[in-house]
Amino acid sequence: MRMKTAQILMECLLEQGVDTVFGYPGGTILNVYDELELHGYKDKIRHILTAHEQGASHAADGYARSTGKVGVCFATSGPGATNLTTGIATAYYDSSPVVFITCNVSENLIGKDSFQEVDITGISMPITKCNYLVKDPGELADVIREAFAIARSGRPGPVLIDIAKNVTAEEAGYEFLPLEQHASQGRLGAMLRRASHDLKAPEPDAGDIRTLLDLIEESKMPLVLVGGGVIRSKGAVPAFRKFVETLNAPVASTIMGGGALPGNHPLFTGMIGMHGSHASNYAVDQCDLLIAIGCRFSDRVATNPATFARGAKIVHIDIDRAEIDKNVRTHHHIIGDARRVLELLNEALPAHDYPTWKEWVFSHPEVPLKKDGILHPHEILETVQAVTGGDAVIVTDVGQHQMWCAQYYHFSRPGQFITSGGFGTMGFGLGAAMGAAVGNPGKVVVHCTGDGCFRMNCHELCTESHYGIPVITVIFNNQTLGMVRQWQNLIYQKRFSQTDLDFGPDFVKLAEAYGIAGARAATQPEFEAAFRRAVESGKSCVIECAIDKDAMVHPMVSAGTPVTDFILD
Repeated sequence: MRMKTAQILMECLLEQGVDTVFGYPGGTILNVYDELELHGYKDKIRHILTAHEQGASHAADGYARSTGKVGVCFATSGPGATNLTTGIATAYYDSSPVVFITCNVSENLIGKDSFQEVDITGISMPITKCNYLVKDPGELADVIREAFAIARSGRPGPVLIDIAKNVTAEEAGYEFLPLEQHASQGRLGAMLRRASHDLKAPEPDAGDIRTLLDLIEESKMPLVLVGGGVIRSKGAVPAFRKFVETLNAPVASTIMGGGALPGNHPLFTGMIGMHGSHASNYAVDQCDLLIAIGCRFSDRVATNPATFARGAKIVHIDIDRAEIDKNVRTHHHIIGDARRVLELLNEALPAHDYPTWKEWVFSHPEVPLKKDGILHPHEILETVQAVTGGDAVIVTDVGQHQMWCAQYYHFSRPGQFITSGGFGTMGFGLGAAMGAAVGNPGKVVVHCTGDGCFRMNCHELCTESHYGIPVITVIFNNQTLGMVRQWQNLIYQKRFSQTDLDFGPDFVKLAEAYGIAGARAATQPEFEAAFRRAVESGKSCVIECAIDKDAMVHPMVSAGTPVTDFILD
């Protein structure tokens, strides 16, 4: 049948199972928003109007990470589209599947510096898996289907579709195509057949699997390093847990690998790298075999690539061939989806044990935790853990509070820890927490943030309030840009330049201005009481926690030095 392409867009979103869109309207995308009001689409697809396009981009990202579905975000042309770029990059660097749909000026105005015109496909090219400028109404349905397939397949990631405004008002033929038939018909099927995109992970090489099994047999001190690839791979976590428990060797994690193994598991050594635990950092320095699964060896993990795992044979398992030997030279690698590689390993891996090695790894004491009547970051996280039974979804911004969450909260499942690990986006947390709460009704969602990060996108409190999205925001307020101050304290001889935030707003009054409850806490009992009230209310709340201005993330390794050279111990 023939219908307007704006309606085709809605029908294709329904084909993909989309039930929620985050966005912000504008002139060029008005035909799409008008279609939301027609044919009952607003009853089938919930639209969340955010305060800013960046908030919408982070919300779609948080929705995707917490549900495993593809997130969807709408924006208009020009500044509306460019306001998405931080969110697109955030999704790209953390391999989060989000489809961003923008509308540009009409085709006859493209390239003429028209009002609110921008080449968003050119701008977003380095930070998307793929992007499109749609000028032909007849191509829209196939483009949408292809975009969703690319976003969710292989190594997931963001895809952008830019549609010329005139196209959204034109008509084209449309036939409903069930999702399970997309790979066999139309443009997407042809694309798959000619393999122009790597939509399916390669089957792991049997010889590569056998080589790793042989290396395990030879090893006396193996260490497993788990990254975000295990979290992103559907069904990989059960296979991963079976693998590590059969291997029975210590397991360290990157920040993005949080939840792959329960934080209180007896084999878990904690986070690795710049703010890694003593056990993890000393283990990677002394192991003779490092099995890294779904990680990038970023500079926050391999702080000095030349000395990282210097005595070990490094085996890298990853779905993306481009990651192999990019940052750290490997002895062996296996290309494939983490779940499939682990399943093949589990079929042939006999039970192992390394009692002497494990005893040595876990003999390194961690930083003692203070309990002296002053509210400390670890007490905040311990309280959240206790009150929610460890079941809360934790969403963070970037900085000290992010590291404290990774260190002190025991994540038990994938999608429970949502953070900007690769791009390090301040202001990510509130939008992402809204997306997580929308995608996980009934779950307690806690947005942990610093006072600096919260200032960046606190206007999204109006979105929370209007839609009744229950997010508990916990502000670690030290009246400074904490992580920057920590570097200035330790590396820049206490030259504290432009990091003080000892001025407004009053966060409690700000929350109340948006119709949200606010509270302050300066001690652990005060925080626990406020947090319990917030959980019991089932509504949004902002809790401002007063912490020491010079509270630091322990331990710390300086950039560019070996992971065992702790400058803060």
